[in-house]
Amino acid sequence: MKQAGNLFIFLIILLTGFTSCDSGRVFDKYLEIPGAAWHKDSLVVFDVPVEDTLQNHNLLIQIRNKTSYPYSNLWLFVEITQPGGKVQRDTFEIVLADPAGRWLGKGFGGVKTLQSVYRRNVYFPISGEYKISLQQGMRDDVLKGIHDIGFRVEKAVKGGKE
Repeated sequence: MKQAGNLFIFLIILLTGFTSCDSGRVFDKYLEIPGAAWHKDSLVVFDVPVEDTLQNHNLLIQIRNKTSYPYSNLWLFVEITQPGGKVQRDTFEIVLADPAGRWLGKGFGGVKTLQSVYRRNVYFPISGEYKISLQQGMRDDVLKGIHDIGFRVEKAVKGGKE
């Protein structure tokens, strides 16, 4: 019984160590695409709280795709709305597979996860809640095979190194 208690304490310490190693993370969240079928009119929206207006940040888009996804890339329409309503729109391509068709994302089984840098060294001019909206920009009305979309904000490391 004592060994089980010691194992439990060890696992808690280990888990705490893994979660605290990501000190640069400001925001990191995934949202599921229902049925892994993303309609062209559906928006994936993240509400990102920003407090630090002095620190630059990196913005990353994260994709979990099924290996049955029929394309090697994903085009996204990105809209960032800052507190006060100023909107910035952009188009962004994420390459999910190499020219030979091998998935670039990591993972076992039928789902691969890929993280792609959307912007580096972003300066948030005002604090508050930023709304990040992502919309698929592929030709399909319903894009099958995209399981989850994630958005991550992390502190940019001075000197340009990640």
